[in-house]
Amino acid sequence: MTKILSVGGSIIVPDKPDTEFLGKFISMCTEWLKEDKSRRLILVAGGGAPARVYQNGYKEVCEKTGASFDANAADWIGIMATRINAQLLKASFGDYCKNDVVYNPTEPDLKFDGQVLVASGWKPGFSTDTDAVYLGEKFDAKTIVNLSNIDKVYTDDPRKNPDAKPLDTISWEEFRKMVGDEWTPGKNCPFDPIASKKASELGMKVICAGGKDIENIKKILNDNEYFGTTIG
Repeated sequence: MTKILSVGGSIIVPDKPDTEFLGKFISMCTEWLKEDKSRRLILVAGGGAPARVYQNGYKEVCEKTGASFDANAADWIGIMATRINAQLLKASFGDYCKNDVVYNPTEPDLKFDGQVLVASGWKPGFSTDTDAVYLGEKFDAKTIVNLSNIDKVYTDDPRKNPDAKPLDTISWEEFRKMVGDEWTPGKNCPFDPIASKKASELGMKVICAGGKDIENIKKILNDNEYFGTTIG
């Protein structure tokens, strides 16, 4: 049984590595893995604060020099941030993670020898959500758990619209209307548009939930009732 956790960078590194959260999260995951040796976890690390800080830095340098802003270059900067976050996760899982961090989820001879596999961003054009979908396709995982700093998907951005309502479930068709079809570097949405298109075509389910609620994540892993939004 393989489950995929797409761990938002804002959870791993909100401004600096959140060691208190990471300690509890990794302890919970390893306990879950110990209960059944057939259990496996794939974790895909987002970029978080380092990605946005460096992307904004690049944008400001362009403004100061008059150079044109290159979205492709900005994406690569974000991808490099996901790699350092992924290395942090891999190191923290120790012997559970036997393989190198996955940079390309479509690699034909990708190995998964331990109980944990960690991946980072791959290439420009989408976020690590898309990498998670590719890995789900490769390792036959039908559900992706998307952990971020929001507990549920809302009908609109609750920070801008006080009338935005949380959703328990939403179809892919309705969700894709909300997020659109275009990706821009640093785009902030519950699940990126490119990943959403591919996941809907593959008939996958995505669960969006708050990344800091360890007990709730455990409920999701155990297929118990949980707090979050199911897309599918």
